[in-house]
Amino acid sequence: MLRAKGTLLTIDLSERETREENVEDVLESFVGGRGVATKLAHDRIPFDADPLGPDNRLYFSSGPLQQSRMSFTGRMNATAISPLTDGIRSTNAGGFLSRNFVETGHPVVEFVGESDELLAVHVTDEGVEFEAVPELEGAEVSATSEYVEASCGLGSEHLVTAGPAGENEVRFAAVMTSDTRAFGRGGLGAVMGAKNLKCVSFDGDSAPEIEVPDVQAEIHRDAATADDSMKRQGTTGGTEFINDEFSLPTRYFSEMEFEDAENIGGDAVEEKKYKRGTCSQCAFGCKLPTRDEETGLETEGPEFETVFAFGSNAGVGDIVDVMKSNELCDELGLDTISAGVTVSAYLASEDEFGNAELVHELVEKIARREGVGDLLAEGVDRCHDELGVENWTSKGLEFAAHDGRAINGQGLSYATSNSGADHMYSEILGAEYAGELDPEGLEGKASFLAESENAAAFKDSGIVCAFSSSYVGEERLEALFGADHDDLLAIGARVVELERHFNNRRGFDRGDDDLPYDLPEFESALDDYYEVRGWNDDGTVPESRISGDEGAANAD
Repeated sequence: MLRAKGTLLTIDLSERETREENVEDVLESFVGGRGVATKLAHDRIPFDADPLGPDNRLYFSSGPLQQSRMSFTGRMNATAISPLTDGIRSTNAGGFLSRNFVETGHPVVEFVGESDELLAVHVTDEGVEFEAVPELEGAEVSATSEYVEASCGLGSEHLVTAGPAGENEVRFAAVMTSDTRAFGRGGLGAVMGAKNLKCVSFDGDSAPEIEVPDVQAEIHRDAATADDSMKRQGTTGGTEFINDEFSLPTRYFSEMEFEDAENIGGDAVEEKKYKRGTCSQCAFGCKLPTRDEETGLETEGPEFETVFAFGSNAGVGDIVDVMKSNELCDELGLDTISAGVTVSAYLASEDEFGNAELVHELVEKIARREGVGDLLAEGVDRCHDELGVENWTSKGLEFAAHDGRAINGQGLSYATSNSGADHMYSEILGAEYAGELDPEGLEGKASFLAESENAAAFKDSGIVCAFSSSYVGEERLEALFGADHDDLLAIGARVVELERHFNNRRGFDRGDDDLPYDLPEFESALDDYYEVRGWNDDGTVPESRISGDEGAANAD
């Protein structure tokens, strides 16, 4: 089977020491990306570790396809315990980092401990350098990139960076790369901040040889020649369709349709797009470099989830205002979904929907934990009582735009996801939007959901972009990886199960698989889901399914 190659590099920030380790067995079993990082995290991070403490470990990992010339492969994975959800979290980002990362010769890099001063770490195929960077304290993302380029000659495509939000341990701080691409959800930027790790550069010329099957050329050609609306409007192309036919959460989820959707949707974004944008090696080019000529504002995006979070959910109907929120989050290092939803919760508490100037002020305050921003930096789950608003989270993660009240299978997915209200954890929403599954009700959806979670987990291990589904179907995945599709899904299932087991040992059970709204036959659907998975009725993984698979850190 196609899999990543190379050694695990462990970087001890406390001792400023490094070591390399052969992890062939893990690579053989879990391919790369999310799978390998999940296995290592499960075995090496103590189950009782504080997400913002030195015992938490932060993993960056690639898959075998990051050494191909194929479209849909310009992505990487990051994994740690989330400061927002308190469970294990994997998130991935696009951009141009992945090829530079694999050239170090390491498919996985692990950060342990914490530094006693702010550090930049430089990883190459010749070794690791630790640089104290007190002058970068509080620096925004692009300023950090400029510093590293001036001192090391490496651009932002070589970097992962914690912005001011990460330094200040905002629980939904993102890890940024290529300046505008985010390892967004779950607050892994705060993990970097807690470790006093400002940025890491990756460079080299030592990628292990991996022979990728010729089907990669077919996929790349199809990506280049396809007439796809995503090439023009990215994920925003469906904004008005979702608003009209399903639900676009509005004014902190109190309404399900936004009157100004056309002013922040795909056409509005396309009007501001001024050049083509893409990720490493990808001919599809669905990214959205945008510019407002009147104000001179430039950003990359906003994508659909940002349009929801800082647009409809905040009651803001001007695309330039949403672009400004997007730009602020990129510079400060914030997940746009959690930031926008948290800001919207505050707007609800103050009856200030539509106040874009206040929105931008709050984003700045959150990142720097100033005034009310210190409260909001904790996220909705921790601040909703004080604000006097409903808790629109699942497992502590703020909800994405795809509304489970309208597409019920996605609602079940938010509940069962080991990451919380994460729209990328499964692929069920696409089937409900397309009418392949009836959006209403949960009958018979548990099996479909489990399989789609497994498929997503395997693609995140590969690593294949989530937007490749029309171009990299089952047959092509089999051809790429040299295995039957059922075997690929089995790897994904193992990843999901290890995540669940880790969270179980941290206290998560059926009571955490919950939603802030009612769905028909929800408890019955949960029972079906656990049965499909082979888990206990209380939402826990039987120890017999994990026995013999735990590393030294978590051995009983």
